[in-house]
Amino acid sequence: MDFTADQLLQYNGADPSKPIYVAIKGRVFDVTTGKSFYGPGGSYVMFAGKDASRALAKMSKNDEDISCSLHGLTEKEIGVLDDWEKKFEAKYPVVGRVVS
Repeated sequence: MDFTADQLLQYNGADPSKPIYVAIKGRVFDVTTGKSFYGPGGSYVMFAGKDASRALAKMSKNDEDISCSLHGLTEKEIGVLDDWEKKFEAKYPVVGRVVS
């Protein structure tokens, strides 16, 4: 399934009847089983309904880093992002991708 950024935002955990999605490198993961982390009140709620690639690469929770942009990331940061992606692949199903 393809999602625009606006469509993805609808899956941010605010509506308990909808799943919670987080994207990494444009791939959308269903993280609903991790709602204690990504749902309201969770440590990573700021990533819900968004592509969190840059923030995960930088190990940041800052709003300005929550973006799909990989521009200017160091090799080390790309490696960190790849590790996050592997963790998500092992734990959560891929349900689609983000399109512009």
